[in-house]
Amino acid sequence: MIKEIGQKIFYEIDTGNILVSHPSVRGDEAYVKERPLAEIIDLYPVLRDRDQASFDVIELNYGELDEDFAQSSEQWVDPETKQLKFAYIDPNAPEEPPVFRKPLTEEVEALKQENTLLKAQNTALSERADFIEDVVAEMAMQVYQ
Repeated sequence: MIKEIGQKIFYEIDTGNILVSHPSVRGDEAYVKERPLAEIIDLYPVLRDRDQASFDVIELNYGELDEDFAQSSEQWVDPETKQLKFAYIDPNAPEEPPVFRKPLTEEVEALKQENTLLKAQNTALSERADFIEDVVAEMAMQVYQ
């Protein structure tokens, strides 16, 4: 059976700077084991040698935000919200400094939902306009008879 373990992002609590991105793993469950956070921390001197109260971790599901990591130029954690933010280079203005924002995959999903809602509202308004046209036409016929 295949086991999937997601990426772990260790970051400074005060600044949001990412210290370590421990990679995701996928493979046969006989070989792929979930490591305790303490064991992962011991793997990295930048984590092992500092006060553990100075950093935190975001644990992702396997494959979660992979496209955002691949497309972004930088990543950062907002210290207030503890949410990952990504900087994307604008291909139309590559000289402009990138701006950190929520993952594009989340923005695309939100836009899809908004689009679905707007389509439903548009259909409802269109049906209402058709009904009003029918009522006006019927009233006009009664006036001219």
